[in-house]
Amino acid sequence: MSKPFTITTAISYPNGRPHIGHAYEVIATDAVARFQRMMGRDVFFQTGTDEHGLKMAQTARNRGIEPRELADEMAGYFKQMNDRLNISHDRFIRTSEADHHAASQAIWQAMEANGDLYLGRYEGWYSVRDEAFYDEKEIVDGEGGVKLSPQGTPVEWTVEESWFFRLSAYQDRLLALYESQPDFIQPDSRRNEIMRFVQGGLSDLSVSRTSFDWGVKVPGSDGHVMYVWVDALTNYLTGCGYPDDAERMARYWAEGGDITHIIGKDIVRFHTVYWPAFLMSAKLPLPKQVFGHGFLLNRGEKMSKSVGNVADPMELADRFGVDQLRYFLLSEVTFGNDGSYSAEAIVARSNSDLANSFGNLAQRTLSFIAKNLEGRLPEPAPQDVDSELLKSIADASQTFQKAMSELAPSVAIEAWMRAVFACNAYIDAQAPWTLRKTDPARMEAVLATLYEAIASLAIMIQPVIPASAAALLNQMGVDGKGRGYDVIGSGFYADLRASGFTLGAPRPLFPRLELTEAEG
Repeated sequence: MSKPFTITTAISYPNGRPHIGHAYEVIATDAVARFQRMMGRDVFFQTGTDEHGLKMAQTARNRGIEPRELADEMAGYFKQMNDRLNISHDRFIRTSEADHHAASQAIWQAMEANGDLYLGRYEGWYSVRDEAFYDEKEIVDGEGGVKLSPQGTPVEWTVEESWFFRLSAYQDRLLALYESQPDFIQPDSRRNEIMRFVQGGLSDLSVSRTSFDWGVKVPGSDGHVMYVWVDALTNYLTGCGYPDDAERMARYWAEGGDITHIIGKDIVRFHTVYWPAFLMSAKLPLPKQVFGHGFLLNRGEKMSKSVGNVADPMELADRFGVDQLRYFLLSEVTFGNDGSYSAEAIVARSNSDLANSFGNLAQRTLSFIAKNLEGRLPEPAPQDVDSELLKSIADASQTFQKAMSELAPSVAIEAWMRAVFACNAYIDAQAPWTLRKTDPARMEAVLATLYEAIASLAIMIQPVIPASAAALLNQMGVDGKGRGYDVIGSGFYADLRASGFTLGAPRPLFPRLELTEAEG
């Protein structure tokens, strides 16, 4: 039996509504979770909202409401986005929940028991926007003498009593982790950045605040709330049952477990320096991998509220279709690199790949069967060319599975598209519409080959376009239990024929998209 598989997104900071970057991360993570479920794995997929910290308190105060009210409202928008985008998460966690407070206090006490927390005075640079402290050596001068973090966000000199975590004590252990587990941080460009950062020396980390109270209370220390990253990172443990559900922890957060965090490249440091150090201190297992994906750019430009180019994923899903948006984001962007989107690019990719290549292949094949055989599934009589096509699809499925297991959805989709192109070349070369008059038996053999091929393609692409693939498989009579990767190349078509299934008139899956004048 395979290991359970735990996968998470970063939890989104909800001081504003979700944007397309949030959608990109959760869609990619969802595709991986769906893929692993199809491989027969016991999957736990968690996403959610990171609701504490100074930014939330300030945003709520500016609106004249309590932080809890703001958190409730904004978490609702993120839940709506996940529902709209067909995200199959097992838990949507909110860090304001009671069980999460208990988990955060438990890891704090474990770190304290290990001698890694001490009370001191914090004086240094703090970015409200990043909820992050930065060393003097990391600060740069911006326009007008404004001090900026490495992310380009303004920083303030902050002085207050604070608890500190002995991060400096973990430098050698972290470097040993990166050396012994090269895949712990991916892609390699992120690993190299973190290695350089840690090799440059680590300072102890301020892990509590007294200037606001919207957060998890530090146990036994009145007036202190936890630094938001201690609280936020612990969410991954909360969902896995920490600290009280030992059985659940053994299942989803075990030593040597298959645990993956999918996060944006701007928060790799928190997840690959602070987080493993906290876990080592608390004597808890480490995740297997942290993958830092790139940014999504609007026509090549970074999204910014001031520029007015921040896209609402709900509007994009309504405009172009959920599966069309999912397909575009996962095929267009090499996972790990920055990528760009635009209305023109979404329309072009959807029309070329989904409507013209795959959708048209399915529609003309199934319509031909429904019309000329009255929906009876055609009888196979394979020739070499038929067997070669089905073998090429089975090979593509293997490539697809390998790429998805390596967190490379765009590579997986390329393999799938090559198989789609092979089917289109095959139907054009075999011309069943001509065979109908000259060789009806051969026509049926070609159609049988295409039927199996199209069903296999639909099975393969399910993690990317789940609703459309399911709709097609439903039309084709491929039952829900027979939709795993082991079905491809297994001869399932013979069983389907034997069941007496009759194909109805097919419904088109992917209407062609058109650009509006404004979008063009």
